[in-house]
This record gives sequence, C-alpha cells and structure tokens, in this order.
Amino acid sequence: MQPKRQLLIDTALDLFYKSGINSIGINEVLSVSGVAKRTLYSHFQSKEALILAALQQRHTTFIGWLEQKLLGSQSDTEVIQRLFTALASWFENQEQLLGNFRGCFFINTSAEFSDVNSEIFRFCHFHKDQVRHVISQHLTAANHAMLDHICLLKEGAIVTAHLVIHPFLIDAESRRLRY
Repeated sequence: MQPKRQLLIDTALDLFYKSGINSIGINEVLSVSGVAKRTLYSHFQSKEALILAALQQRHTTFIGWLEQKLLGSQSDTEVIQRLFTALASWFENQEQLLGNFRGCFFINTSAEFSDVNSEIFRFCHFHKDQVRHVISQHLTAANHAMLDHICLLKEGAIVTAHLVIHPFLIDAESRRLRY
C-alpha cells in the first residue's frame, strides 16, 4: 500500500474512532495527516470511500486479534472464557493492537449511518457477521442458540463497558475516581 494512502487511513481511523465520523471533516484528516487534499482525492473518491477503508482496516485488525485470542481453545467453555477475558483486557486499554477502548467502532459507526441500505451500514453488519463466524469456528458444538447468546452477551459487554464503565476511569497517579 502506498504510504500516503496508509497515512490517510490510519489518521482517519484514529480520528473517527476517538470522535465519531460525522464530527470529523476531511479538512481535519488532512490537517492531522499533513497530506494534501489533492493526494487524498487521488486515493479516495469521497469521504465515504475513506470511511470504508478505515472500517476495512479496523475489521482486519479486530478479526486477527480475535482469532489470536481464541486460538487453541480446547472446549466451548474455554472459548467463552478467552473471549470475555480478551474483551475485559480491551476495555482496560491493555490491548495495544486495538488501541484505547472507545466502544466498538462498528456499533458507533452504524449508529451514525443508520440507513440499512448504505454501504457503510452494510459493512458494519458484515463485520459483526464475521466476528460471529470466528467465534463459531472455535466452538466445538454446532449450537446456534448458544452462539446467539455468546454474541449477544459480547455485544452487551462492549456497549456496557463503553457507556457505563469506561467513563469512570481510575486515575493511576491519584487513585481517585474521575469522570
């Protein structure tokens, strides 16, 4: 991949994940990345194309991370334990590959692009389907109800961590709760 294109994707993903897509304009992506507008549009026809590239990158990163976390599980119980241990580690900002936890980029993005016919919304749906597939590949039982429950609990844990737990971070220096 061309370095400027990758820089634009990295910058956009970082800004979009931290602040939301609709609150970040192309000019901010350009300013932070230091890339010229003409270069941006030589790689991406629109902001939507840049959003899709950022979603693709996050998808690839997350799926690889999840595969690595579940690899070697010997039982369905171990798959579940590994999944929720990995999620807890992510929620606590201990997963360097995923960066600091700001909720699920795909949940957040689908809330901003709720038209079910949009390419962005469909990509978010694709991601969730692929996550479900990865989990199912590590389970020994072909139990669709159990898979449904695991995925529902996983999504609930992510949203809860973002909305309830994440705002109340422990300040490591003062050991006081801050909001």
